[in-house]
Amino acid sequence: MPQSCSRRRCSRASPASTATTTSNSAMRIVVYRAVILALILACWQGASLVFGAHWIPAPAAVMRAFWLQAASGELWYHARYTLAAAVIGFLIGGLPGALLPFLIRRLATLRAILDPYLIAGYGAPKVALTPLFILWFGIGLESKVALVASVVFFLVFFITLAGLDSVDQKLIAAARVFGAGPGLIAREIVWPSAIPYVLTGLRVAAPYAIGTAVVGELISSNRGLGYSIQAAATNFEPAKLFVGVVALALIVLVLNAVLDLLEKRLLSWRPTGGIAERAQTSF
Repeated sequence: MPQSCSRRRCSRASPASTATTTSNSAMRIVVYRAVILALILACWQGASLVFGAHWIPAPAAVMRAFWLQAASGELWYHARYTLAAAVIGFLIGGLPGALLPFLIRRLATLRAILDPYLIAGYGAPKVALTPLFILWFGIGLESKVALVASVVFFLVFFITLAGLDSVDQKLIAAARVFGAGPGLIAREIVWPSAIPYVLTGLRVAAPYAIGTAVVGELISSNRGLGYSIQAAATNFEPAKLFVGVVALALIVLVLNAVLDLLEKRLLSWRPTGGIAERAQTSF
């Protein structure tokens, strides 16, 4: 009897204990991140002192240059252009990349026909194709959008396809035994299993979208963070060059946070705890 009461008390205390543990874990993560950032800044400052500010500007100098460019509007002028190329290309490449695997999932013949061409397209170096995109679309925003879309499409496509291939066929077979049709199977089994892979593909592709847009700007552009970095290198302005790099890192972090929030909202139906935790709280 005392043992049974003890179990009930433990069960009632479990949610509060779990919340406290989660809060402490989150606080530790924040502290560790702050420590790592401090170490990075310290190493950066040390490298600036060792090699000279002409080669590696100090963090304070970069922050001053960042503030000046932000206040003058120059930073936003270039950042908007890069972000536009990345986001538009991300959407143009990501949507077909996420939908096409669902289309060919049950068409084995079509998949077998397209497979070598998709693999070849994925393996082709997109940077080498940049001059071709410039020839087709010019040096404006369109060529960067096309380049980004070509990279994002294949990343999202193959990750989504891997998710569809990993769907438990035993569940599908059991559903068919109970009379479930293709629509019900897709809605209740295939889509819930594949959506996490779709979102993972989008999260993986987001930094590549930014980086690819910058590569396009480095090769041929008169605007954008890539162009700003190239101009700073040409004019030997290391602080301004580092401003572009820091701005790109911040953009990637913001995009990742947005996609992380989207993933949590779309996958809120999934259990967050492990099997042992769910079993413990059920008693």
